[in-house]
Amino acid sequence: MSLPFYQKLHQHYDSSYRNKDLRTTMSHYQQEKKSSAIYTHGSTAYSSRSSAAHRQESEAFSQASAASYQQQASRATASTHASAASRKTASAYDYGYSHGLTDSSLMLEDYSSKLSPQPKRAKKSLLSGEEKENLPSDYMVPIFSGRQVHVSGITDTEEERIKEAAAYIAQRNLLASEEGITASKQSTASRQSTASKQSAVSKQSAVSKHSTASKESAVSKHSAVSKRSTASQESTSSLHQEEAFEKKSRKVAIREKAERLSLTKTLEETEAFHRKLNEDHLLHAPEFVIKPRSHTVWEKENVKLHCSVSGWPEPRVTWYKNQVPINVHANPGKYIIESRYGMHTLEINACNFEDTAQYRASAMNVKGELSAYASVVVKRYKGEFDETRFHAGVSTLPLSFAVTPYGYASKFEIHFDDKFDVSFGREGETMSLGCRVVITPEIKHFQPEIQWYRNGAPVSPSKWVQTHWSGDRATLTFSHLNKEDEGLYTIRVRMGEYYEQYSAYVFVRDADAEIEGAPAAPLDVMCLDANKDYIIISWKQPAVDGGSPILGYFIDKCEVGTDSWSQCNDTPVKFARFPVTGLIEGRSYIFRVRAVNKTGIGLPSRVSEPVAALDPAEKARLKSRPSAPWTGQIIVTEEEPSEGIVPGPPTDLSVTEATRSYVVLSWKPPGQRGHEGILYFVEKCDAETENWQRVNTELPVKSPRFALFDLAEGKSYRFRVRCSNSAGVGEPSEATEVTVVGDKLDIPKAPGKIIPSRNTDTSVVVSWEESKDAKELVGYYIESSVVGSGKWEPCNNNPVKGPRFTCHGLATGQSYIFRVRAVNAAGLSEYSQDSEAIEVKAAIAAPSPPYDITCLESCRDSMVLGWKQPDKSGGAEITGYYVNYREVIDGVPGRWREANIKAVSDEAYKISNLKENMVYQFQVAAMNIAGLGVPSAVSACFKCEEWTIAVPGPPHSVKCSEVRKTSLVLQWRPPIHSGRTPVTGYFVDLKEASAKDDQWRGLNEAAIKNTYLRVQGLKEGASYVFRVRAINQAGVGKPSDLAGPVVAETRPGTKEVVVNVDDDGVISLNFECDQMTPNSQFNWSKDYVSTEGSPRLDVESKGNKTKMTFKDLGTEDIGIYSCDVTDTDGIASSYLIDEDELKRLLALSQEHKFPIVPVKSELAVEILEKGQVRFWMQAEKLSANTKVTYIFNDKEIFEGPKYKMHVDRNTGIIEMFMEKLQDEDEGTYTFQLQDGKAVGHSTLVLIGDVYKKLQKEAEFQRQEWIRKQGPHFAEYLSWEVTGECNVLLKCKVANIKKETHIVWYKDEREISVDEKHDFKDGICTLLITEFSKKDAGIYEVILKDDRGKDKSRLKLVDEAFKELMTEVCKAIALSATDLKIQSTAEGIRLYSFVTYYLDDLKVNWSHNGTAIKYTDRVKSGVTGEQIWLQINEPTPNDKGKYVMELFDGKTGHQKTVDLSGQAYDEAFAEFQRLKQAAIAEKNRARVLGGLPDVVTIQEGKALNLTCIVWGDPTPEVSWLKNEKPLVTDDHCSVKFEAGKTAYFTISGVSTADSGKYGLVVKNKYGSEISDFTISVFIPEEEARKATEQPQKGNKKSK
Repeated sequence: MSLPFYQKLHQHYDSSYRNKDLRTTMSHYQQEKKSSAIYTHGSTAYSSRSSAAHRQESEAFSQASAASYQQQASRATASTHASAASRKTASAYDYGYSHGLTDSSLMLEDYSSKLSPQPKRAKKSLLSGEEKENLPSDYMVPIFSGRQVHVSGITDTEEERIKEAAAYIAQRNLLASEEGITASKQSTASRQSTASKQSAVSKQSAVSKHSTASKESAVSKHSAVSKRSTASQESTSSLHQEEAFEKKSRKVAIREKAERLSLTKTLEETEAFHRKLNEDHLLHAPEFVIKPRSHTVWEKENVKLHCSVSGWPEPRVTWYKNQVPINVHANPGKYIIESRYGMHTLEINACNFEDTAQYRASAMNVKGELSAYASVVVKRYKGEFDETRFHAGVSTLPLSFAVTPYGYASKFEIHFDDKFDVSFGREGETMSLGCRVVITPEIKHFQPEIQWYRNGAPVSPSKWVQTHWSGDRATLTFSHLNKEDEGLYTIRVRMGEYYEQYSAYVFVRDADAEIEGAPAAPLDVMCLDANKDYIIISWKQPAVDGGSPILGYFIDKCEVGTDSWSQCNDTPVKFARFPVTGLIEGRSYIFRVRAVNKTGIGLPSRVSEPVAALDPAEKARLKSRPSAPWTGQIIVTEEEPSEGIVPGPPTDLSVTEATRSYVVLSWKPPGQRGHEGILYFVEKCDAETENWQRVNTELPVKSPRFALFDLAEGKSYRFRVRCSNSAGVGEPSEATEVTVVGDKLDIPKAPGKIIPSRNTDTSVVVSWEESKDAKELVGYYIESSVVGSGKWEPCNNNPVKGPRFTCHGLATGQSYIFRVRAVNAAGLSEYSQDSEAIEVKAAIAAPSPPYDITCLESCRDSMVLGWKQPDKSGGAEITGYYVNYREVIDGVPGRWREANIKAVSDEAYKISNLKENMVYQFQVAAMNIAGLGVPSAVSACFKCEEWTIAVPGPPHSVKCSEVRKTSLVLQWRPPIHSGRTPVTGYFVDLKEASAKDDQWRGLNEAAIKNTYLRVQGLKEGASYVFRVRAINQAGVGKPSDLAGPVVAETRPGTKEVVVNVDDDGVISLNFECDQMTPNSQFNWSKDYVSTEGSPRLDVESKGNKTKMTFKDLGTEDIGIYSCDVTDTDGIASSYLIDEDELKRLLALSQEHKFPIVPVKSELAVEILEKGQVRFWMQAEKLSANTKVTYIFNDKEIFEGPKYKMHVDRNTGIIEMFMEKLQDEDEGTYTFQLQDGKAVGHSTLVLIGDVYKKLQKEAEFQRQEWIRKQGPHFAEYLSWEVTGECNVLLKCKVANIKKETHIVWYKDEREISVDEKHDFKDGICTLLITEFSKKDAGIYEVILKDDRGKDKSRLKLVDEAFKELMTEVCKAIALSATDLKIQSTAEGIRLYSFVTYYLDDLKVNWSHNGTAIKYTDRVKSGVTGEQIWLQINEPTPNDKGKYVMELFDGKTGHQKTVDLSGQAYDEAFAEFQRLKQAAIAEKNRARVLGGLPDVVTIQEGKALNLTCIVWGDPTPEVSWLKNEKPLVTDDHCSVKFEAGKTAYFTISGVSTADSGKYGLVVKNKYGSEISDFTISVFIPEEEARKATEQPQKGNKKSK
């Protein structure tokens, strides 16, 4: 199958894919194009090309061809001017040119009909040299042949855009179908016309899709040509008469008709489902390939602005002047707008001063609008103007006429007012940054260039952010903040060569989580790689995890044009990259990511940019220059049928990425693959086998990349790829190296040495030592915490790179600590150690005054001053000094004058234009970023006069460094005034600071030529001052100003330069400083001369460490190497390399160049499953040439049935496996390594008890493996105490099935279980409630089925039982409720309830820390589930704190209650009340018994009743009858004896005695009434009543 040119990787622009009919058609297009004066976009007409120009571009054609070309061109021109239809056709072909059909695409070359790729060649062009310069370089345009006009660009309706996309898909599906499309041999035809270039015509099938009114063209046996205008037919008739054709076979004609029907059906189906079609991969927004340039011209000159734009549909370009569209018709002749071959031009004729303006080229299509700006400044000559000086746009003015490119302004001053400050926002909110821009001088009609940057990258307008310029105010607006928007924002305003910028940071906090405790949203979701089969998505982890670690991430996808999101992964992925599969080729998708922790799923991230599921080559082609639009006709060429070619093997197969979740393979297509498209099949195999398995059995791979999932983590694999087409499946590629599935990227280590430093009153600068050996580092997250709060807050939500960050938004005066952690795709590192606490307050101030002003040189009208820099820099680097001077006349000083307008950086300055013999005074002020400091004290008076002394002046800038307890280094600069002869040396003097001036002593007897000296032999703790004097032939000059006083001491934390020789023999000097400030820098010097730019040294500084490396240490490197740390209190150190040290370092370097093979882990042995034995060791690294020798008892052993060897050079692991250890395997094992000259070895001795133990363990593991073949216990029987204080026996079983039974035993007696185990969770349990001593015993559980059985025993006797009882008692003790107070009649009771009580639980009570001694008054006990302490008859001594301690055998568990104060008073009062109530109840009067409830007695009988009463004191007794006091007499008498017995007597009862009687007893504690009833009956009356009762009943029945 012949692939269309747009599917080739590198040859799809090759003209060999165009047939001769296409070239003839394009030549015909060219003829009509030259004759047309109509331009699609309304610009000027094209000029015709002369035949001579074409002859220069094509040397392959004869003069006859050129003449023929001229003749046909002239005929086409005449026909064009005569026919309106021809003008319409030319306009349509102008559309083709406006879409990028440049002349470079219409090449006049002789091509063969073979469709195989051709090598790249220089392509001939029909453009002039001037036009070539305006074309973009390396920009090639694909061409679709066709003759039906289909207007594109900014389409008017959605239907037209859908047709464009649908036609492209249909054409591509047809040309890439599996059916073979062959081409017949081409006839040999004469090349008569230059316009046709190659007139040999292949057989073609032309399918023409016209407008709704047009019909399908008839297909002839030769070429089916679309209907054209009459003029067009006449212009090509001569060509058709000369073309020869061959007849088609019936088979070819039928296949062509079937293909046309298939194409028509495809188009209809595509239009039917056009709403589902994603055209995003066909369309893309405009992009300027060449932007217009600004120009400065003289009046009456012409100027041209050029630009080139890419995009699809073809962008329409509109030109603006000061934001107003340019109308070429409103100013005829003033403006000329052209668009040629994708190059757009605006020409301004006869420029005048009003043409000074900002011009904008706006490119627009359906995907958006993009603008490019250029400025034109028209200069006006103020003198006499000679127009003859301007010829063809070239100025010949004299060179002395000099102006800036922007008029007469020598400099633009740009200022920012109303500036935006550090801003804080939250996700989802809106924010606006802006400032007012003031530019002086102001030029009319000229606007500045405004550009916004985020972290140094330009900010482009999008749906998230918009920019606005109102003429004096620039604004950047965020419509929806996201954490991706966090960063340092900079506005840069440019006016010509001058620009100013201003920056401030924007912080974006996380939005409130929908689920409390859920993690924050990830950020920066983007596509790392894309092809037809998968898209790799990456993101950054959020700073906030919601309080619990992030378990992973879910990736969601959404097809562009829909609102349906679907989740791509079922389980969370921890690695911040993931390949998404299952995509539809050609569709575009957007993605988002959500983080998840144990609380829930967080908010989704901002969606990614749309990305299409296309091959990179296809995507690059569409992006660089999209295919031409659907023109209504597809021309399909055919080849002569030939045998298919089986594709060869792919090449360069490699593993580009490997994680624990997936592996990505990449390869190159085979060189031998025929003309068909190819598919790929990926195969894998275990590293130790050759059993290859096909991975993609269902879906063939179309792209040369593939992601594999479902690989076993930690397992080793190899991979290979095969190609296939209709001819068959090719040979496999070479297999990859062994790949171990797992994350190759490690989580970075925690950063170190967190150093906060003050910045402003609301911010702190935090610096840290970057993570060591971190790979693919994304950045760092910084967190802050108020000291003592324990609450950490993120300082940034977008990872920052580099070891320094400014944390804003802090509370002034509050103390904070900070911590940092690093992040890469593998995850977030551990937190660093917390920093020292720092109080937030401003740190930068103006510097202190300089001092010791001295005159270094004096001339007739100038003086050179020197001074010492301030003691305090104010927390920032000193940026310069300002010098003031004044005259002193007769001792009276005048007014101060400025000596310098611009700050000077050195501590010396020459003041010129002074008066000779005048006396002057001076003062100096230092400046830093905080401002100008206080001026120094007024200097001494210096007379301005010519120095005529012969001796040199004083040296200056004398300073001390490298101060130690017995030494220091003194440095100085040569004197400004050297005297009559050059300086030949220096003398150095010192004295103690408190000594007199006559105690100076010299340090060197002979003058030294160096400007430094190491002073030795100082007294520790002494204070010294120094001075230096220069000498020449005339003598010794004046001494310098004093340096010091300096105390000879070694400060705490002082570090020295350390020499190091690494493993590669590289020699370096290293220095570390722990007292650096954010502005500190390391300065290296040799012999105290800076080494910057030295070709023999490399310096690398990172954080608070610096390293200077010698490239090739030699004798020329002998010297003193020192390192100074700026912006510190003189921190410095040096290292001397002399001849002896040089020899030592070179010898050490030689040793390191030939190291032994480093061993990471010595030889060890371990037992594997099934009892296999693994011997292994690990080297630091193994090269491909490393050889391993295996030795057993001094004899080399080799791989065979007994020994299996394996070496993994990626990990450095060397292994040897043995199936079983036998007695003869006892001995010494050694692994020997050799890598070039480096050797290494490791030995393991397995002799005696060590070997027997290992052999026993191997046998045990083998038996364990056999046991696990049937039902077995994964976890043996164990116990736990539940929250209800019950005992639960449990075990975990494995490898069970439905028929597996489980039986429980205690002391060899089966335990009946109520419920049958279902084994769903693999856990079997036995619950024992209220566990006690009776439950002690040996428990056993047996698991059995037809495969075997396994048992587990648990002994709960002796110590094991005691341990369990301790836990039960502990659970009971923990279940105890708080102690409560209860009052009783006897006293006060303290009590607590437990789940249940055991005698093993010991209860102890204490009062005020003293154990309670139990008596009859104070008792303790247990009643059911209540544990109590009874205090009878409490007294004030019983007040205090009571503790109940429940001792479980190991630990005491206490419950306390405070029985004092109000608690005691209330309890005691209640006790008194209850006690009195009990006494009253006990002693009150009451009837104990003797009286019946009812007494029935016959009339005339005597009634005697006796009753026992009680009471203390003795109660009073009274009787009632019918609730009235009873009147006693002889008939009825009562009697009360001994205070206990009451008698009631009626001598002869009568009916009158019937009634209710009551005995009332009463004393001071209460009273009681005992009632009884007496019923008296007459015998005769009873008999009568008995007889009357039945009679009444009978009456009622009647």
